[in-house]
Amino acid sequence: MGTLIFHILLFSAFLIAGIEMKGTVQEEELLIEFPDLLPEEELPEDEVEQQESEPTPNEASSPLQETRSNRTNVASNRLAQNDEFFDEEYLREVEAAKQLVSDVNNQLSKEAVDMEDIEMPVQTTEGMNPDSIQNVVYTGESNIVYYLKNRHHLRLPIPVYLAQGGGKIIVDISVNRQGKVIQAEPRKNPAIRDEQIYIYAKVAASRTVFNSDPNAPNPQQGTIHYTFVAQ
Repeated sequence: MGTLIFHILLFSAFLIAGIEMKGTVQEEELLIEFPDLLPEEELPEDEVEQQESEPTPNEASSPLQETRSNRTNVASNRLAQNDEFFDEEYLREVEAAKQLVSDVNNQLSKEAVDMEDIEMPVQTTEGMNPDSIQNVVYTGESNIVYYLKNRHHLRLPIPVYLAQGGGKIIVDISVNRQGKVIQAEPRKNPAIRDEQIYIYAKVAASRTVFNSDPNAPNPQQGTIHYTFVAQ
């Protein structure tokens, strides 16, 4: 009995010793090796330049900045192309347009002329044989020609020496049976810059008097052509 108890105690001692051996954890040191970091001044020059050239996140170009840059480049290219497009002929046309605007402004700045105050010589045919009266007056550089079928003038104002500028004006007229011009409208002539010519032509046509004709159309349509010579 004593022997049995002895063996049981001995077995228990070995068992407890084994458990302690298994439960013991031997801690080993964990070594982490870090590369040697040199101060910035000791870094190789090529590495320093590479670090300085790399943009920081704040300095990096955003897509929006790149888009704006591209648009600026496109606009610059278009401006350069436009500069080549503006040749001498285009510049001359621009200068001509500026001159035209200046001329119009000068005309508009002048005081309005009262038609009643305009005086001009008048040719009359009083006492003349109607068959001897011609529809052309003052042939040459300055002349007046009218076209009114089967009618002749009794009074024909002559404005062709009044204007400073020159040119030809055609005035459309309407004449009643009594020979009075009831409507006169000058046609525009792009070659004329002196606006006074239109006024003189309109006044002269309105004051023209033709012979009466009870059988004429009422009103009868015709034209008067004034050729002004620059004074």
